[in-house]
Amino acid sequence: MASCICNCDTVKKNVLIYSCSGAANVAEISDRVARRLTKEGAGAMFCLAGLGAELPNMVETARKADFSLVLDGCPVDCARKIVEKVKLANARVIRITDLGITKAKGVPVTDEQVEKVYQEAKRILATA
Repeated sequence: MASCICNCDTVKKNVLIYSCSGAANVAEISDRVARRLTKEGAGAMFCLAGLGAELPNMVETARKADFSLVLDGCPVDCARKIVEKVKLANARVIRITDLGITKAKGVPVTDEQVEKVYQEAKRILATA
């Protein structure tokens, strides 16, 4: 069972968090933000690859979630395309490159980049 996020004192939501798993810096940022949100109890990381493989139990779990936050790395939109393919109506996508972070391989990720994406994720989760 996934973790819950509290939107008020009485309502708890089942929130799943998906992270880009590419090879560039934006994937590392995505992973770090997803793990931080999970550690803080804002939701639970869930397997994007399992959705891409259309594993029935994973797709069913994803569809039952109250909300899904998708941290996509770049304009290739791999993560967004996966959640659309399995018809997750409850998903919101953050594309990291849309936040002014350039995609590059072999470039170190900065704490400032992670914080920028984290703050956007928290903003979206607060309205979920």
